[in-house]
Amino acid sequence: MSDASTLGTVLRERRERTRPEQVGVVGHGRRRTGGLRREELAELAGVSTDHLKRMEQGRRHPSPGVLNALARALRMSRAEYEHLCTLAGYAPVEGRVPRRLSDAARRLVDRIEGTPVCVLDATWTVVGWNRAWEALACGVPSLHPREGNIPWRVFVGQGGQVRRSPGDDARFQRLLVAELHAASTRYPEDEDLASLTADLQRASVVFAELWASTPAAGRHDSRMLLQHEDLGQIALDCDTVHIPDGDLRAVVFTADPGPADADTFADGERFGR
Repeated sequence: MSDASTLGTVLRERRERTRPEQVGVVGHGRRRTGGLRREELAELAGVSTDHLKRMEQGRRHPSPGVLNALARALRMSRAEYEHLCTLAGYAPVEGRVPRRLSDAARRLVDRIEGTPVCVLDATWTVVGWNRAWEALACGVPSLHPREGNIPWRVFVGQGGQVRRSPGDDARFQRLLVAELHAASTRYPEDEDLASLTADLQRASVVFAELWASTPAAGRHDSRMLLQHEDLGQIALDCDTVHIPDGDLRAVVFTADPGPADADTFADGERFGR
């Protein structure tokens, strides 16, 4: 559980106690107090001043990435940062991407049997799945270092069995780039993540252009057509659920409500067992 009011108070008090020179800010003009101005902290953390104001007032809950950025901008100690995470209801973010299933994610995968589910880490690399997903997706990722990474498949791969409408495809591409941007902010010491984004920029002009534009994440749901070698073409809705424990996201695949796709999908679920 989170405590937005207390979290906001802690952020405001820490900002007001932090002298500009402590965080590399050159003061301009006369100050009423010796602490950081709200707009100065916002610029250091890469958020809008209004967004920070709402957080300090307890009217806006920060994402894990924003919380990490604020802690780094304020030069907080590890203990101080962990206290912020406790107030926000998050697990502390480390310098490297967690690449294993958390207990919460493992319980989710184990309990949902008939519906295809896969679990992705912060780089959108598949780290877990259930049998229904394995059958529907025609197998598990290979040992190739990029095979299980969704952005690599989307921007560099040959398309495979998945098709989206042009609008959904564009939105999904922006989402993936925004997610990798956010992950890079949260995990600045992760060499594999830095290598992935560098390789994507070299391999895909579209990715490089989106990376330079730093798009907003937008919505996390999408629709796609999956060409299954045994079941034929299936229309699927894909909903993404964030799992704070381990900074993971679960992607849940459900059939389009149309009777033909629903019937085919039901066959796929039986096929998965």
